[in-house]
Amino acid sequence: MEAQSLLTLSWQGWIALGTVAATFGLLAFTRLPSDFVFLGGLAALLVAGVIDTNQALAGFSSSGVMTVGILYVVVTGLRETGGLLWISRHVLGHPKSNNGALLRLMAPVSILSAFLNNTPVVALFIPVVTEWSRRIKVHASRLLIPLSYASIFGGICTLIGTSTNLVVHGLVQERFQSEGLHMFEIAKVGVPCAVIGIIYMLIFKRLLPQRQTFKEGIQNPKEYTLEMEVCDGGALVGKTIHEAGLRNLAGAFIAEIVRGEEVLSAVTPDEVLKENDRLVFVGNVDSVRTIYHQAGLRPASDQVFKLDTPRHKRCLVEAVVSNTCPLVGQSIREARFREQYNAVVIAVARNGERLNQRIGDIVLTPGDILLVESHAGFLTRQNESRDFYLVSVMDDTTPKRLERAPLAFAILTGMVVVAAAGWFSMLKAAFLAAGLMLLTGCCSFGQARKRVEWNVLLTIAAALALGKGLETTGAAGALAGSLLELTGTNAWLALAAVYLTTTFFTEIITNNAAAALVFPVAMSAAQGLGVNAMPFIFCIMVAASASFATPIGYQTNLMVYGPGGYHFSDYLRIGLPLNLLMGIVTVVLCPLIWPFSV
Repeated sequence: MEAQSLLTLSWQGWIALGTVAATFGLLAFTRLPSDFVFLGGLAALLVAGVIDTNQALAGFSSSGVMTVGILYVVVTGLRETGGLLWISRHVLGHPKSNNGALLRLMAPVSILSAFLNNTPVVALFIPVVTEWSRRIKVHASRLLIPLSYASIFGGICTLIGTSTNLVVHGLVQERFQSEGLHMFEIAKVGVPCAVIGIIYMLIFKRLLPQRQTFKEGIQNPKEYTLEMEVCDGGALVGKTIHEAGLRNLAGAFIAEIVRGEEVLSAVTPDEVLKENDRLVFVGNVDSVRTIYHQAGLRPASDQVFKLDTPRHKRCLVEAVVSNTCPLVGQSIREARFREQYNAVVIAVARNGERLNQRIGDIVLTPGDILLVESHAGFLTRQNESRDFYLVSVMDDTTPKRLERAPLAFAILTGMVVVAAAGWFSMLKAAFLAAGLMLLTGCCSFGQARKRVEWNVLLTIAAALALGKGLETTGAAGALAGSLLELTGTNAWLALAAVYLTTTFFTEIITNNAAAALVFPVAMSAAQGLGVNAMPFIFCIMVAASASFATPIGYQTNLMVYGPGGYHFSDYLRIGLPLNLLMGIVTVVLCPLIWPFSV
């Protein structure tokens, strides 16, 4: 199709351009949800008759969209078995320098993000890195931007590293009626970009801000008393407090160890842990959550194992004791809490007071905050009860099925192998892996459904339909023609223009939407120049993901914005030079790897 001029564009083309421009404006200057805006744009094109029903729905049946959705289930299996948590705890360690901390964080996150969608990877690592930063005495703001950037670096190294790559891959399959791209084809340009990105962060780490987060600014947070027991034959038996990683806990410390009839109140780092040791911790709610998931420890109360609901279906609930609670004035053991509520008290906080008693011996008073292990039904029942003032579920506190973590890793590895070897398409491999995660109990159907980010899938599908509208009305060709007028017949300049256009759109709207909208324009430009489309395809993949200059350009940037206490300018200062560096590297490498000559 010849690239036409904007002057000869049909009314349908102008409506398509106007709709896309309005979509950009709403996303850039309002707080409307991206899925709402894109679906609104799609509706406008459909009602105006610019696209038909089949074109409007094409994005929802795209193989790229389907693959992204299915991969959420695979990641859920890894998350619920504690597989991702195991990785995060065993690779961060105790670095001796700032560069060491950045390398320990960015290298494994990049590798992990190459094979898992980077959004859930960053979601998992945010609390881990926040806790780690307190332990190594480094501001979280010095580590959370590198966390987001590292996930982006890894995402551009494989076909499944980011949803953007899968979206573009689906577009390539549709346009060229082929099997698409190889799993590691993008690694030819992605790996050099990732290495250069990590080196940039190490050299220019001084540009990272040092902000105080909201949590760091809170004084005297509530302190819980938590009692845990060393498991028989567990991973911590025979290790010292220091070796077990229990010495420098962020926001918590071991108050005492109860060993039979002996009580050790001055616990040294060299104290060796033994089977059935009872460890009494004092700490804030974040530290309690971390200790609760510590491998080799279990809640000290044997009542936990007498609850009706299986542990992997339970969660932690905070409940504030009211003055009308019938258990006030009784110890937790005497009150028979489990029989009363089918729940077990794990920890207690009392107005900043340190409770030097075992959990069962604590006498309840009004205002006590109880950390309770139970199933979700506890919240429903007690919200209407007068026994508690406030009841709320703590996020991500369902006990992990650690025994199934090796199985989850094996399923992930199998998915990557069969897709990389070409035995199955990426969609088929993802379906197989997701099915195995569910059938083997690595995650439940309810957990999988909850973890799927439907708003992201709706945004991608609607953006693909808008891109189809640009293409079918000739608007994409007209934009490509205008682009070629600026760049002439120089394919390198056209490639640079496509990269800059994609990265600009990515910074103001979502990365998937930017890729979907620029793709038809780039294909028209390549066709008009009579050159190989592959450099343009991979430039779009990198440009749509390599978004560092704003918090709204990429979802992971926005995810760390609040936890890091960042300002908008923080991203601009360290991210804009990185955007330019990535652009130069990509535009230079792509035509060398995939020559323009067809």
